[in-house]
Amino acid sequence: MVNGYQATSLKEALKILAKASVTPYSGGTDLMIDPEENATFLFLARIPEMKNIVEDTEYLRIGAACTFTEIIENELVPAILKEAAAQIAAPAIRNLATIGGNICNGSAKGDSALILFATDAKLRLVSSRGERVLPIAEFYLGRKKTALQSDELLVEILIDRINLSNYYYKKVGARDALAISRVSFAAILNVADGKIVNCMTAYGAVSDINIRRPDIDAMLVGKTTKEAKVVKKEYIAAYDQAIVPIKGRISAEYRKAVCMNLLRDFLESNGI
Repeated sequence: MVNGYQATSLKEALKILAKASVTPYSGGTDLMIDPEENATFLFLARIPEMKNIVEDTEYLRIGAACTFTEIIENELVPAILKEAAAQIAAPAIRNLATIGGNICNGSAKGDSALILFATDAKLRLVSSRGERVLPIAEFYLGRKKTALQSDELLVEILIDRINLSNYYYKKVGARDALAISRVSFAAILNVADGKIVNCMTAYGAVSDINIRRPDIDAMLVGKTTKEAKVVKKEYIAAYDQAIVPIKGRISAEYRKAVCMNLLRDFLESNGI
């Protein structure tokens, strides 16, 4: 038997979370595959505060209960996130599945999570005790483990309003949109006044947590593409050492080779 609550406001949802042991959900496309026996659920899809996609002077703010179809159709959402969302499952799933659920299941294979790592997104976590904003890299603690407390909800995803137009995204799977990623890669590179002002790369489905190394990407920042070519070998070598794939149905060697090939292709596509 499935028991549950239905909240129509954030205040109501937080009040329920504070007093009851519940499993929050919105689309339920992942949760309902293998529901916990005798679980009590909290339905979030009717909470207006979690359904908005708006921007302010600093961030693009995406409500955690927004479906991937809503994200694809919204003109404010950057193309890199739309492309990743369009490759998630089939239309019927995208109509229900939410970006918040994709993040909170804690999987390094989450398609939207990879883009949020590449853009250094932040997560707004709210409870009846207050709220906090956490960089997404600090939210993931391990395979299926997150920093979300039992009385907290992920309410909004915050993406810095930087230039995300020059992006590179690849999802490698057995079948196109229906495939779970074997390896995924996202990168953004911006050049202004002849110099690289921003370089951000992220690797998904490789280890228990998405790989994002700003310290390595910083090797290219401040350089012209010509100067970046000089340190290209050193840059690639640093990632070769940093990427240590886990073993699984797909060999670690295969994952490593794909990651390095995608990185080289990204660099070459930008003249590096």
